[in-house]
Amino acid sequence: MRVVILKNAEQISCRAADVFGQLIQARPAAVLGLATGGTPLGTYRELIRRYRAGEISFSQVTTFNLDEYVGLPRDHSQSYHTFMHENLFSQADFDTDNCHLPDGSCVDPAQAGVDYEQKIAAAGGIDLQLLGIGTDGHIAFNEPGSSLASRTRLKALTEQTRSDNARFFESIDEVPRLAITMGIGSILDTQRIVLLANGAGKADAVQALVEGPVTAQVPASALQLHPHVTILLDEAAATKLSRIDYYRHVETLQRQLETKKVSDTFL
Repeated sequence: MRVVILKNAEQISCRAADVFGQLIQARPAAVLGLATGGTPLGTYRELIRRYRAGEISFSQVTTFNLDEYVGLPRDHSQSYHTFMHENLFSQADFDTDNCHLPDGSCVDPAQAGVDYEQKIAAAGGIDLQLLGIGTDGHIAFNEPGSSLASRTRLKALTEQTRSDNARFFESIDEVPRLAITMGIGSILDTQRIVLLANGAGKADAVQALVEGPVTAQVPASALQLHPHVTILLDEAAATKLSRIDYYRHVETLQRQLETKKVSDTFL
């Protein structure tokens, strides 16, 4: 797990966009896992800027989003379909036929989860997954207590998650109680993961993710089991980490290795 501590959310967004950009340049038909909410917006804006500058194209990529509310029509202002269309897909050259989200308005949510897993498998799996983290340590809508082997399925949202998301609705009463979400096992199947966290409100969850035990009570802690995870944090989100100086030291060495400034004695 690579822990990268940056100054602010803008630096986080640029670093995440670098990772996506490098993958797409190397593999134009990459399969991307995407997230919603306030945390990834800066990354999406930076990717759009790079597209408009002619630095990147999304015309061949395939995307899969982590989750969708159950019970909201696709054109609802707070559906994740609407979020992705307004904040990313319509702003660049995505082929929307290749942009997938779980179907929150389906008649049979259990079958919808199976179908979504099959679509991901048919695409060859996800090359790079973008994640945020909830204040209680959830990833996607995998709430505390979720099975670490879970696949895409129907999930009941906790009151904490509904409260956190209520700012996007007129009242908490309008926040859906159910969602279809990729499971923790689904996320662990991806080739590479980048998780973003900013703000002091995420500090406890980040500490549990990076330094706590692997437990279903902190779903994000399962990322410790993945071989290629990068955690991008701002200063505030990193404040509870007990080994913060070590993470900074390791990142300095890692950046030197990447720019080939470390002598062979370190290799």
